[in-house]
Amino acid sequence: MKGAPGLIIAAPASGSGKTTLTLALLRHLRDQNIDVASFKVGPDYIDPAFHEAASGAPCRNADSWAMRPGTLESVLSHGDSAELVVCEGVMGLFDGAPGGGGSAAELSRITGWPIILIVDVQGMGASVAALVEGFCRHDPEVNLAGIIFNRVGSPRHLALLREAVSSLDVKVLGGMPRDEALSLPDRHLGLVQAAEHPALDLFLDFAANIVALHIDVAAVRALAAPRKKGEPANGSGLPILGQHIAVARDLAFLFSYPAQFDAWRSAGAELSFFSPLEDEAPSDKADAVFLPGGYPELHAGRLAGNEVFLGGLKNAAARGAFVYGECGGYMVMGQGLEDAEGLRHEMAGLLPLEASFATRHRNLGYRTAQLHEAGPLGAASQVFRGHEFHYATIVGEEGGDPLFQCSDTHGEAISSHGARRGNVMGSFIHLIDSES
Repeated sequence: MKGAPGLIIAAPASGSGKTTLTLALLRHLRDQNIDVASFKVGPDYIDPAFHEAASGAPCRNADSWAMRPGTLESVLSHGDSAELVVCEGVMGLFDGAPGGGGSAAELSRITGWPIILIVDVQGMGASVAALVEGFCRHDPEVNLAGIIFNRVGSPRHLALLREAVSSLDVKVLGGMPRDEALSLPDRHLGLVQAAEHPALDLFLDFAANIVALHIDVAAVRALAAPRKKGEPANGSGLPILGQHIAVARDLAFLFSYPAQFDAWRSAGAELSFFSPLEDEAPSDKADAVFLPGGYPELHAGRLAGNEVFLGGLKNAAARGAFVYGECGGYMVMGQGLEDAEGLRHEMAGLLPLEASFATRHRNLGYRTAQLHEAGPLGAASQVFRGHEFHYATIVGEEGGDPLFQCSDTHGEAISSHGARRGNVMGSFIHLIDSES
Protein backbone atom coordinates (compact mmCIF):
# COMPACT_ATOMS: atom_id res chain seq x y z
CA MET A 1 0.00 0.00 0.00
CA LYS A 2 1.01 3.60 -0.61
CA GLY A 3 0.49 6.75 1.40
CA ALA A 4 -0.46 10.19 0.17
CA PRO A 5 1.53 11.85 -2.62
CA GLY A 6 4.08 14.26 -1.21
CA LEU A 7 7.28 16.17 -1.70
CA ILE A 8 10.02 17.65 0.46
CA ILE A 9 11.08 21.29 0.30
CA ALA A 10 14.82 21.33 0.98
CA ALA A 11 17.80 23.63 0.42
CA PRO A 12 21.60 23.61 0.25
CA ALA A 13 21.79 25.39 3.61
CA SER A 14 19.81 27.07 6.36
CA GLY A 15 18.69 30.59 5.52
CA SER A 16 17.91 29.77 1.89
CA GLY A 17 14.22 30.61 2.25
CA LYS A 18 12.64 27.17 2.45
CA THR A 19 10.38 28.05 5.38
CA THR A 20 8.89 31.11 3.66
CA LEU A 21 8.42 29.19 0.41
CA THR A 22 6.80 26.28 2.25
CA LEU A 23 4.40 28.62 4.09
CA ALA A 24 3.51 30.45 0.90
CA LEU A 25 2.87 27.19 -0.92
CA LEU A 26 0.73 25.82 1.92
CA ARG A 27 -1.41 28.96 2.06
CA HIS A 28 -1.82 28.99 -1.74
CA LEU A 29 -2.87 25.33 -1.79
CA ARG A 30 -5.33 25.93 1.04
CA ASP A 31 -6.81 28.86 -0.88
CA GLN A 32 -7.25 26.55 -3.86
CA ASN A 33 -9.31 24.20 -1.64
CA ILE A 34 -6.68 21.46 -1.85
CA ASP A 35 -6.58 19.18 1.17
CA VAL A 36 -2.93 19.59 2.11
CA ALA A 37 -1.03 18.11 5.06
CA SER A 38 2.38 19.24 6.21
CA PHE A 39 5.36 17.86 8.08
CA LYS A 40 8.63 19.31 9.32
CA VAL A 41 11.83 17.25 9.22
CA GLY A 42 13.70 16.98 12.49
CA PRO A 43 13.30 18.57 15.92
CA ASP A 44 11.55 21.93 15.55
CA TYR A 45 8.77 23.52 17.58
CA ILE A 46 8.55 26.91 15.87
CA ASP A 47 8.15 26.24 12.14
CA PRO A 48 5.27 23.76 12.59
CA ALA A 49 3.14 26.48 14.20
CA PHE A 50 3.64 28.59 11.08
CA HIS A 51 2.67 25.59 8.93
CA GLU A 52 -0.57 25.23 10.87
CA ALA A 53 -1.33 28.93 10.48
CA ALA A 54 -0.71 28.67 6.73
CA SER A 55 -2.66 25.49 6.00
CA GLY A 56 -5.21 25.40 8.80
CA ALA A 57 -4.16 21.84 9.70
CA PRO A 58 -1.74 20.51 12.36
CA CYS A 59 1.87 20.02 11.29
CA ARG A 60 3.81 17.08 12.71
CA ASN A 61 7.54 16.49 13.02
CA ALA A 62 9.10 13.55 11.21
CA ASP A 63 12.48 12.65 12.69
CA SER A 64 14.21 9.59 11.28
CA TRP A 65 17.09 9.78 13.78
CA ALA A 66 15.16 10.29 17.01
CA MET A 67 12.09 8.17 16.18
CA ARG A 68 11.86 4.41 15.94
CA PRO A 69 10.56 3.25 12.54
CA GLY A 70 7.19 2.37 14.06
CA THR A 71 6.90 5.80 15.67
CA LEU A 72 7.88 7.52 12.43
CA GLU A 73 5.25 5.51 10.55
CA SER A 74 2.64 6.49 13.14
CA VAL A 75 3.49 10.14 12.60
CA LEU A 76 3.59 10.00 8.81
CA SER A 77 0.30 8.13 8.60
CA HIS A 78 -1.48 11.29 9.76
CA GLY A 79 -0.97 12.68 6.26
CA ASP A 80 -2.26 9.68 4.34
CA SER A 81 -5.78 11.03 3.81
CA ALA A 82 -4.59 14.32 2.28
CA GLU A 83 -4.54 15.13 -1.42
CA LEU A 84 -0.98 16.37 -1.09
CA VAL A 85 1.73 16.36 1.58
CA VAL A 86 4.27 19.18 1.78
CA CYS A 87 7.22 18.46 4.04
CA GLU A 88 9.80 21.09 4.97
CA GLY A 89 13.39 19.94 5.36
CA VAL A 90 15.91 20.89 8.03
CA MET A 91 19.14 22.86 7.47
CA GLY A 92 20.79 21.67 4.24
CA LEU A 93 19.45 18.69 2.31
CA PHE A 94 22.06 16.22 3.59
CA ASP A 95 22.57 17.78 7.03
CA GLY A 96 21.74 15.77 10.14
CA ALA A 97 23.47 13.47 12.57
CA PRO A 98 26.77 11.83 11.53
CA GLY A 99 26.03 9.69 8.49
CA GLY A 100 23.05 11.82 7.54
CA GLY A 101 20.60 10.43 10.08
CA GLY A 102 17.60 12.69 10.54
CA SER A 103 18.28 14.64 7.35
CA ALA A 104 15.76 15.62 4.69
CA ALA A 105 17.64 13.33 2.31
CA GLU A 106 17.17 10.34 4.61
CA LEU A 107 13.45 11.02 4.95
CA SER A 108 13.23 11.26 1.16
CA ARG A 109 14.82 7.81 0.85
CA ILE A 110 12.44 6.41 3.47
CA THR A 111 9.24 7.90 2.05
CA GLY A 112 10.02 8.12 -1.65
CA TRP A 113 8.94 11.76 -1.62
CA PRO A 114 11.00 13.73 -4.18
CA ILE A 115 13.00 16.81 -3.30
CA ILE A 116 12.34 20.34 -4.49
CA LEU A 117 15.53 22.31 -3.86
CA ILE A 118 15.26 25.98 -2.90
CA VAL A 119 18.42 27.75 -4.06
CA ASP A 120 19.27 31.23 -2.81
CA VAL A 121 20.71 32.87 -5.93
CA GLN A 122 21.38 36.33 -4.57
CA GLY A 123 24.84 37.25 -5.85
CA MET A 124 24.93 34.17 -8.10
CA GLY A 125 24.66 33.67 -11.85
CA ALA A 126 25.81 30.79 -14.03
CA SER A 127 27.67 29.26 -11.08
CA VAL A 128 24.33 27.97 -9.90
CA ALA A 129 24.74 25.10 -12.39
CA ALA A 130 27.74 23.66 -10.50
CA LEU A 131 25.88 23.82 -7.20
CA VAL A 132 22.72 22.19 -8.55
CA GLU A 133 24.65 19.52 -10.45
CA GLY A 134 26.49 18.59 -7.27
CA PHE A 135 23.24 18.14 -5.37
CA CYS A 136 21.77 16.10 -8.21
CA ARG A 137 24.71 13.71 -8.28
CA HIS A 138 25.63 13.46 -4.61
CA ASP A 139 23.20 10.66 -3.72
CA PRO A 140 21.54 8.70 -6.56
CA GLU A 141 18.92 7.36 -4.11
CA VAL A 142 17.59 10.88 -3.49
CA ASN A 143 15.27 12.09 -6.22
CA LEU A 144 15.99 15.78 -6.72
CA ALA A 145 13.07 16.49 -9.03
CA GLY A 146 12.73 20.27 -9.10
CA ILE A 147 14.38 23.59 -8.33
CA ILE A 148 12.97 26.90 -7.19
CA PHE A 149 15.32 29.85 -7.31
CA ASN A 150 14.95 32.27 -4.42
CA ARG A 151 15.82 35.97 -4.15
CA VAL A 152 15.91 36.41 -7.91
CA GLY A 153 16.93 39.94 -8.88
CA SER A 154 15.07 40.42 -12.16
CA PRO A 155 13.48 38.57 -15.13
CA ARG A 156 16.86 38.72 -16.88
CA HIS A 157 18.50 37.14 -13.83
CA LEU A 158 15.93 34.32 -13.87
CA ALA A 159 16.49 33.71 -17.60
CA LEU A 160 20.24 33.44 -16.99
CA LEU A 161 19.69 30.93 -14.19
CA ARG A 162 17.33 28.82 -16.29
CA GLU A 163 19.85 28.70 -19.10
CA ALA A 164 22.66 27.73 -16.72
CA VAL A 165 20.85 24.58 -15.53
CA SER A 166 19.12 23.70 -18.80
CA SER A 167 21.35 20.68 -19.43
CA LEU A 168 20.58 19.13 -16.04
CA ASP A 169 17.84 16.55 -15.50
CA VAL A 170 15.87 18.68 -13.06
CA LYS A 171 12.79 20.83 -13.60
CA VAL A 172 12.92 24.57 -12.93
CA LEU A 173 9.66 25.48 -11.20
CA GLY A 174 10.16 29.24 -11.06
CA GLY A 175 11.91 31.95 -9.11
CA MET A 176 10.84 33.91 -6.05
CA PRO A 177 11.76 37.59 -6.31
CA ARG A 178 14.09 39.36 -3.93
CA ASP A 179 11.73 41.17 -1.53
CA GLU A 180 12.33 42.19 2.08
CA ALA A 181 8.58 41.89 2.68
CA LEU A 182 9.04 38.09 2.45
CA SER A 183 11.22 38.02 5.58
CA LEU A 184 9.99 36.93 9.00
CA PRO A 185 11.45 38.29 12.28
CA ASP A 186 13.63 35.97 14.36
CA ARG A 187 15.25 35.67 17.79
CA HIS A 188 17.80 33.42 19.50
CA LEU A 189 16.04 30.04 18.94
CA GLY A 190 14.67 30.78 15.46
CA LEU A 191 11.69 32.69 14.12
CA VAL A 192 9.57 34.77 16.46
CA GLN A 193 6.69 32.42 17.29
CA ALA A 194 3.67 32.39 15.03
CA ALA A 195 1.36 33.36 17.91
CA GLU A 196 3.40 36.54 18.43
CA HIS A 197 3.31 37.68 14.79
CA PRO A 198 0.80 40.57 14.73
CA ALA A 199 -0.03 40.35 11.03
CA LEU A 200 0.73 36.74 10.16
CA ASP A 201 -2.33 36.18 7.98
CA LEU A 202 -1.50 39.26 5.91
CA PHE A 203 2.06 38.01 5.47
CA LEU A 204 0.89 34.53 4.45
CA ASP A 205 -1.62 35.92 1.96
CA PHE A 206 1.05 38.17 0.47
CA ALA A 207 3.55 35.31 0.20
CA ALA A 208 0.89 33.02 -1.34
CA ASN A 209 0.17 35.63 -4.01
CA ILE A 210 3.89 35.82 -4.84
CA VAL A 211 4.00 32.04 -5.24
CA ALA A 212 0.95 32.11 -7.52
CA LEU A 213 2.65 34.71 -9.72
CA HIS A 214 6.15 33.26 -9.88
CA ILE A 215 5.97 29.48 -9.27
CA ASP A 216 4.42 26.82 -11.49
CA VAL A 217 2.32 25.27 -8.74
CA ALA A 218 0.69 22.76 -11.11
CA ALA A 219 4.16 21.46 -11.98
CA VAL A 220 5.04 21.30 -8.28
CA ARG A 221 1.99 19.14 -7.61
CA ALA A 222 2.78 16.93 -10.59
CA LEU A 223 6.18 16.05 -9.09
CA ALA A 224 4.66 14.62 -5.90
CA ALA A 225 5.04 10.87 -5.41
CA PRO A 226 3.04 8.45 -3.20
CA ARG A 227 4.66 7.67 0.13
CA LYS A 228 6.23 4.26 0.62
CA LYS A 229 4.75 2.71 3.74
CA GLY A 230 7.20 1.66 6.44
CA GLU A 231 6.93 -1.02 9.05
CA PRO A 232 3.67 -1.19 11.04
CA ALA A 233 2.85 1.91 13.04
CA ASN A 234 3.46 0.95 16.66
CA GLY A 235 5.46 3.73 18.24
CA SER A 236 4.08 6.08 20.87
CA GLY A 237 6.96 8.43 21.58
CA LEU A 238 7.28 8.97 25.33
CA PRO A 239 5.59 6.77 27.90
CA ILE A 240 2.26 8.00 29.23
CA LEU A 241 3.07 10.32 32.17
CA GLY A 242 -0.25 9.84 33.96
CA GLN A 243 -3.95 9.26 33.50
CA HIS A 244 -4.67 12.99 33.67
CA ILE A 245 -1.79 15.10 32.35
CA ALA A 246 -1.92 18.86 32.95
CA VAL A 247 0.14 20.59 30.23
CA ALA A 248 1.47 24.15 30.45
CA ARG A 249 0.68 25.97 27.22
CA ASP A 250 1.08 29.65 26.38
CA LEU A 251 3.69 31.93 24.77
CA ALA A 252 6.28 30.85 27.36
CA PHE A 253 5.59 27.10 27.02
CA LEU A 254 4.87 26.22 23.41
CA PHE A 255 7.57 23.66 22.61
CA SER A 256 5.58 20.44 22.47
CA TYR A 257 4.67 17.99 19.72
CA PRO A 258 1.03 17.37 18.68
CA ALA A 259 1.97 13.77 17.81
CA GLN A 260 2.93 13.15 21.45
CA PHE A 261 -0.41 14.47 22.66
CA ASP A 262 -2.13 12.23 20.08
CA ALA A 263 -0.24 9.22 21.45
CA TRP A 264 -1.08 10.00 25.08
CA ARG A 265 -4.77 10.40 24.26
CA SER A 266 -4.71 7.14 22.30
CA ALA A 267 -3.23 5.45 25.36
CA GLY A 268 -6.21 6.63 27.40
CA ALA A 269 -4.85 9.75 29.07
CA GLU A 270 -6.92 12.86 29.65
CA LEU A 271 -5.10 16.11 28.83
CA SER A 272 -5.89 19.53 30.30
CA PHE A 273 -4.06 22.76 29.58
CA PHE A 274 -3.19 25.73 31.75
CA SER A 275 -1.36 29.03 31.25
CA PRO A 276 1.43 29.90 33.68
CA LEU A 277 1.60 33.40 32.16
CA GLU A 278 -2.06 33.95 33.07
CA ASP A 279 -1.29 32.70 36.58
CA GLU A 280 -3.25 29.48 36.18
CA ALA A 281 -2.48 26.38 38.22
CA PRO A 282 -2.47 22.82 36.85
CA SER A 283 -5.70 20.93 37.46
CA ASP A 284 -5.88 19.55 40.99
CA LYS A 285 -7.22 16.33 39.42
CA ALA A 286 -4.01 15.79 37.43
CA ASP A 287 -1.68 12.98 38.45
CA ALA A 288 1.02 14.36 36.11
CA VAL A 289 2.13 17.86 35.12
CA PHE A 290 4.17 18.53 31.98
CA LEU A 291 6.07 21.80 31.55
CA PRO A 292 7.41 21.88 27.98
CA GLY A 293 10.08 24.21 26.70
CA GLY A 294 9.58 27.66 25.28
CA TYR A 295 10.69 31.16 26.21
CA PRO A 296 10.29 31.56 29.99
CA GLU A 297 13.45 33.69 29.97
CA LEU A 298 11.47 36.41 28.16
CA HIS A 299 8.77 36.34 30.85
CA ALA A 300 10.80 35.46 33.97
CA GLY A 301 9.66 38.46 36.02
CA ARG A 302 6.00 37.82 35.30
CA LEU A 303 6.28 34.12 36.04
CA ALA A 304 8.10 34.78 39.31
CA GLY A 305 5.18 36.89 40.50
CA ASN A 306 2.46 34.41 39.53
CA GLU A 307 1.73 32.89 42.92
CA VAL A 308 -1.26 30.80 41.82
CA PHE A 309 0.84 29.07 39.14
CA LEU A 310 3.88 28.49 41.35
CA GLY A 311 1.74 27.42 44.28
CA GLY A 312 -0.23 25.03 42.11
CA LEU A 313 3.00 23.48 40.85
CA LYS A 314 4.27 22.99 44.38
CA ASN A 315 0.94 21.56 45.51
CA ALA A 316 0.99 19.06 42.62
CA ALA A 317 4.43 17.87 43.66
CA ALA A 318 3.40 17.68 47.33
CA ARG A 319 0.35 15.52 46.62
CA GLY A 320 2.53 13.06 44.67
CA ALA A 321 1.78 14.04 41.07
CA PHE A 322 4.60 13.40 38.62
CA VAL A 323 5.97 16.83 37.66
CA TYR A 324 8.20 16.79 34.59
CA GLY A 325 9.84 19.68 32.75
CA GLU A 326 11.94 20.05 29.62
CA CYS A 327 14.32 22.92 28.84
CA GLY A 328 12.30 26.07 29.61
CA GLY A 329 10.00 24.04 31.84
CA TYR A 330 13.03 22.67 33.67
CA MET A 331 14.34 26.19 34.27
CA VAL A 332 11.03 27.28 35.80
CA MET A 333 11.09 24.25 38.11
CA GLY A 334 14.50 25.38 39.36
CA GLN A 335 15.57 27.75 42.11
CA GLY A 336 16.22 30.86 40.06
CA LEU A 337 16.41 32.18 36.52
CA GLU A 338 18.64 35.12 35.60
CA ASP A 339 17.40 37.12 32.62
CA ALA A 340 19.47 38.73 29.86
CA GLU A 341 19.91 41.90 31.95
CA GLY A 342 21.37 39.92 34.84
CA LEU A 343 18.33 40.19 37.12
CA ARG A 344 17.58 36.99 39.06
CA HIS A 345 13.97 35.82 39.38
CA GLU A 346 12.82 33.28 41.94
CA MET A 347 11.29 30.20 40.34
CA ALA A 348 9.36 27.22 41.76
CA GLY A 349 12.27 25.78 43.76
CA LEU A 350 11.33 22.16 43.04
CA LEU A 351 14.74 21.29 41.58
CA PRO A 352 18.26 22.56 42.36
CA LEU A 353 18.83 24.38 39.06
CA GLU A 354 20.16 27.92 38.76
CA ALA A 355 20.13 29.10 35.14
CA SER A 356 21.29 32.32 33.52
CA PHE A 357 20.81 34.14 30.23
CA ALA A 358 23.10 37.02 31.18
CA THR A 359 25.97 35.05 29.64
CA ARG A 360 24.69 32.97 26.76
CA HIS A 361 26.15 29.68 25.64
CA ARG A 362 24.58 27.74 22.79
CA ASN A 363 23.84 24.07 23.44
CA LEU A 364 22.64 22.34 20.29
CA GLY A 365 22.36 18.80 19.01
CA TYR A 366 20.78 15.38 19.15
CA ARG A 367 21.10 13.57 22.47
CA THR A 368 20.87 10.02 23.78
CA ALA A 369 19.65 9.95 27.37
CA GLN A 370 19.69 6.90 29.67
CA LEU A 371 17.63 6.93 32.87
CA HIS A 372 19.63 6.53 36.08
CA GLU A 373 16.72 5.17 38.11
CA ALA A 374 13.31 3.63 37.46
CA GLY A 375 10.36 5.98 37.62
CA PRO A 376 7.40 7.34 35.64
CA LEU A 377 9.59 7.73 32.54
CA GLY A 378 10.53 4.06 32.53
CA ALA A 379 12.79 1.41 33.96
CA ALA A 380 16.34 2.05 35.06
CA SER A 381 18.67 2.22 32.03
CA GLN A 382 15.77 3.02 29.67
CA VAL A 383 17.26 4.89 26.71
CA PHE A 384 15.63 7.85 24.97
CA ARG A 385 16.53 9.93 21.98
CA GLY A 386 15.97 13.65 21.94
CA HIS A 387 17.34 17.07 21.15
CA GLU A 388 18.89 19.96 23.04
CA PHE A 389 18.76 23.58 21.88
CA HIS A 390 19.09 26.48 24.29
CA TYR A 391 21.33 29.38 25.22
CA ALA A 392 21.09 29.11 28.99
CA THR A 393 24.15 28.77 31.17
CA ILE A 394 23.88 26.39 34.12
CA VAL A 395 25.09 28.30 37.17
CA GLY A 396 24.30 25.48 39.55
CA GLU A 397 22.71 22.03 39.26
CA GLU A 398 23.73 20.34 42.50
CA GLY A 399 21.61 18.98 45.32
CA GLY A 400 19.38 16.52 43.51
CA ASP A 401 19.95 13.18 41.88
CA PRO A 402 20.94 13.18 38.19
CA LEU A 403 18.10 12.15 35.90
CA PHE A 404 20.00 10.98 32.82
CA GLN A 405 23.36 9.86 31.61
CA CYS A 406 23.66 11.69 28.27
CA SER A 407 25.76 11.57 25.13
CA ASP A 408 25.82 13.27 21.74
CA THR A 409 25.68 11.63 18.31
CA HIS A 410 29.42 10.92 18.47
CA GLY A 411 28.93 8.91 21.67
CA GLU A 412 30.70 11.54 23.78
CA ALA A 413 29.34 12.20 27.25
CA ILE A 414 27.80 15.62 27.84
CA SER A 415 27.00 17.48 31.03
CA SER A 416 23.23 17.96 30.61
CA HIS A 417 22.10 15.29 33.05
CA GLY A 418 19.02 17.02 34.48
CA ALA A 419 17.85 16.52 38.05
CA ARG A 420 15.40 14.48 40.08
CA ARG A 421 13.84 14.86 43.50
CA GLY A 422 11.36 12.09 44.14
CA ASN A 423 8.42 12.55 41.77
CA VAL A 424 9.81 15.81 40.31
CA MET A 425 12.15 15.57 37.31
CA GLY A 426 13.50 17.68 34.50
CA SER A 427 16.35 18.32 32.09
CA PHE A 428 17.35 20.54 29.17
CA ILE A 429 16.69 17.69 26.72
CA HIS A 430 13.50 17.52 24.69
CA LEU A 431 12.75 13.80 24.63
CA ILE A 432 11.28 12.54 21.35
CA ASP A 433 11.13 8.76 21.54
CA SER A 434 12.45 5.78 23.48
CA GLU A 435 14.84 3.40 21.78
CA SER A 436 12.67 0.39 22.65
